Amino acid sequence: MTAETATPQEFTFQAEIKQLLHLLSHSLYQNKEVAIRELVSNASDALDKFRHLTLTDSSLAGEDALEIHIEPSEDDRLLVIRDNGIGMTHDELVQNLGTIAHSGSLEFLSKLPKDGSGDVSLIGQFGVGFYSSFMLADTVEVRTRSYGDESGWTWKSDGTGSFSIEQTDGLDRGTQIRLHLKEDLDEFTREERLKYILTQYSTFVPHPIKLDGEHVNDQKPIWVEPKSSLSDEQYEKFYQYLSHRSTESPMWHFHLSADSPIQFNTILYCPPTNIEAMGFGRAEHGLHLCAKRILVQNDNRDLLPEYLRFIYGLVDSDDLPLNVSRESLMDNSVFRKISKILSKRVLGHLQKIADDTPEEYDTFYQQFGSVLREGISTDFENREQIGKLLRFQSSNDTNKTTSLDAYIERADDEQNQIYYIGGPDLRTIEKNPNLEIFRKKKLEVLYLTDPVDEFVLSNLFTYEGKSLTSIDSADIEFPGEKSEADKEDTDSETDDKESTDEPTSPGFDKVLRLFKEALGDRVEEVKQSKRLTDSPCCLVNPEGAASSQLQKVLSMANQDFEMAKRIFEINPDSPFIERLVTLSANDDHEPFIKQAGLQLFSNAMLLEGLTPDVDDMVDRMQTFMDELASNRSPLVT
Repeated sequence: MTAETATPQEFTFQAEIKQLLHLLSHSLYQNKEVAIRELVSNASDALDKFRHLTLTDSSLAGEDALEIHIEPSEDDRLLVIRDNGIGMTHDELVQNLGTIAHSGSLEFLSKLPKDGSGDVSLIGQFGVGFYSSFMLADTVEVRTRSYGDESGWTWKSDGTGSFSIEQTDGLDRGTQIRLHLKEDLDEFTREERLKYILTQYSTFVPHPIKLDGEHVNDQKPIWVEPKSSLSDEQYEKFYQYLSHRSTESPMWHFHLSADSPIQFNTILYCPPTNIEAMGFGRAEHGLHLCAKRILVQNDNRDLLPEYLRFIYGLVDSDDLPLNVSRESLMDNSVFRKISKILSKRVLGHLQKIADDTPEEYDTFYQQFGSVLREGISTDFENREQIGKLLRFQSSNDTNKTTSLDAYIERADDEQNQIYYIGGPDLRTIEKNPNLEIFRKKKLEVLYLTDPVDEFVLSNLFTYEGKSLTSIDSADIEFPGEKSEADKEDTDSETDDKESTDEPTSPGFDKVLRLFKEALGDRVEEVKQSKRLTDSPCCLVNPEGAASSQLQKVLSMANQDFEMAKRIFEINPDSPFIERLVTLSANDDHEPFIKQAGLQLFSNAMLLEGLTPDVDDMVDRMQTFMDELASNRSPLVT
């Protein structure tokens, strides 16, 4: 019996907690077993924290084994989940059981349907697993004593909107969750039902779970077992334990036992869906790290780089010290070597999937490609390997994606560049006039509908010796031809070299001059185009400038960013330009030609998703329509 020695303090739940509790306590959620899983998992975490303390401070170690006890009472309709872990102080009770600490938890809450029909199996990932207690109980009581306190505390709530805390003497170190079950949930006091739940969800908890004295989780650590001895079901169950996803199968798993140069065992999993893409915010889980089969950390985020943060798993090494802290890990040479090996082996596993089962890899890339490609700008050592895993749509076949290796394999042997063009969608991209010469020459172009891909390719810069170049750049060169810069250097060194520019008529030169006068400093240059076959004009970025799409994204992110002035290229073979050349013989048409140049420039901007001077463009179009209307006759012929 415990002696209560103080008047209870009353606290109000955070507003979001009230909302969550209302959903859980009045819900129709069928998978109420999740609550047992979450409370056992929390008890295991408390044991892990205390065990770690004893490794750094031997005076805290006692004779009692660290265990979790499940104690049902059918007569009282009571279920107790008890551990002898680290315990909680008064302030920790208020903080941990009264507020939501992570923004991801609020995002999880916002995704739950208000009618209680959703899936709460992910609840543990968002730091609010304790509140699943109210799916089972009318009243929840938490009795706890921290390892550093002489007396303990009792937290109590009926899940309506408030909770109380009172000082309680006579408690052992640790925490006990006392669930006063709802009337229709007597099943959670029956030993056979609880044993099934614990076997189903908590088999791999790294501490003994005792149900009325019986050890119910005596499963061997499967990561040290030979792959040939393990079934798909065992792998799946272990994934469900690690991920808190009790009804889900992983997309793939990777089991590795390494002996040299570092000894370690690992099982890594890829979930079937990307919670970040579902709107749940950034994935915050880490890998379970063990030393000599003893859990050291259950959320280590340094074993794998950020761009592989979607992976679940466990790593166990006999070469790691047991009393290692997060700070000392980063200085541990064994840890750093394991981390380095893991990154390369995961990327190698992904490459094997891509080579052996392309359709399976495409499914993976649709979910996690947006995260994986972050590695191009953060992991220089593995950049080439990550580059092999990237996928893009292209002009070769817009119904499926291509790798850079496949692109190169299809390319002309003399092609020194990998061409790409960005845009908001395929429809807009395919209307880009810069594509015309590439269609004519049958040259493949990568289509980038995600602006992030442009950042990725600009960071990758080259691949297999070929430069990655946007087709709206002046840096373009075609197979068998020199770049414009090379041509200029050659022309300047060889006086008798024939000009590389095709001769133009005086009338065309005059049109270019009039366009330049009209546009002024809005463009870098107005010149004849060699990339257009049908369209009258296009905008080209000067050498060294970022692509148009990338500049647009940068300008949206930074208001002080100034987009590079474009080169305005004109197609002399366009019927409209040919007509302007003819009109240029009469000086009276110069104002019209200038207005035409301004409108062509506005049209080119619109095609790239840029906004021209709207008032000026509307007035100009109105003038054109007035002139067209005045030249039409009302007479019927």
